Amino acid sequence: MTVAWINRIGTAVPPHDVHAEFVAFGRTLLPDERRRAVFDRMAGLADIAHRYSIFAPGPLPRDKSVDAEGFYRRGAFPSTAQRMARFHAPALDLAQNAVDALDFGAGERARITHLIVASCTGFSAPGLDFQLMRAAGLPDTVERTMIGFMGCFAAVNALRLARHIVRSEPAARVLVVNVELCSLHMQEQWELTKLLSFLLFGDGASATLVSADSEGLALGAFRTEVVARTDGLITWGIGDSGFEMHLSGQVPGQIRRFARDAGAALLRRLDVRDAAHWAIHAGGRTILDAVQDGLGLTPEALRHSRGVLRDFGNMSSATLMFVLARILARPRTPGPGVGMAFGPGLTVESFAFHVA
Repeated sequence: MTVAWINRIGTAVPPHDVHAEFVAFGRTLLPDERRRAVFDRMAGLADIAHRYSIFAPGPLPRDKSVDAEGFYRRGAFPSTAQRMARFHAPALDLAQNAVDALDFGAGERARITHLIVASCTGFSAPGLDFQLMRAAGLPDTVERTMIGFMGCFAAVNALRLARHIVRSEPAARVLVVNVELCSLHMQEQWELTKLLSFLLFGDGASATLVSADSEGLALGAFRTEVVARTDGLITWGIGDSGFEMHLSGQVPGQIRRFARDAGAALLRRLDVRDAAHWAIHAGGRTILDAVQDGLGLTPEALRHSRGVLRDFGNMSSATLMFVLARILARPRTPGPGVGMAFGPGLTVESFAFHVA
């Protein structure tokens, strides 16, 4: 049976590091010292130093506009239609930058047979898949698939589809692109809980080449699990003023319980023993703590996930690919690995891989 391999991963983020700016701005929106103290404490505990956005921070004191271009004007945040119109150009630029980071040689782009694009932060038709096909110089005959609105675990769905394609067509060369502009969906709701959720998310993109060439990370079994009675804990809906997220504080506890009660059986189903590498979606510090505690892992096991969280925040579906990129880029120890991501459902998507 043909084995599918992640050969290369390229990543890209926008130019504006907004995390410190947002923390400074967010605390000014809270009306009393008690809530500001909670916000400061949670910001410190987030273990995030940098997040990137397509929007540059606006001039101080930001009492009229949050960003420099005036997209987020106080009292008049943009409609969903305005946000979707703003999605196209920067999403395509970010996707192209990630593809360029793959350093394709002469003629390699012409050999791409399939293009899979995953995003849950913007939509149009002809969509980003079509635009990227043209902009990146891919053949018009490339088979295109869009994976939309699946949230943070969409990277796993995209890799699974790429694996299916390569296993059924060994000559296939699949380009998988994840693009997320999370900062395009800020809501003008300045309650403490909403501000805390805005502490997590940033913009980013990844591009991944999957083929039968035995180089990089060999993809093994995939597995989908749904945590019982958690359907409403993570939701992502389309409102009149952008996409609206609900992220329950119960999520880390449910993930910890799942990892503790079902983690060993999941690893058996993935046929992984003594994993040397862990690629866990960096959804937040409490998410990573829950996985580490639930599976009984050492702090060293999640160093790549925690590093991505620190340096980029949560970029939804692109985040896991940044973690895998670090595993690929570092001096490698051969051995098995486990990838895992979480999203609406509450769904746990996982897969096995092997470092060659």
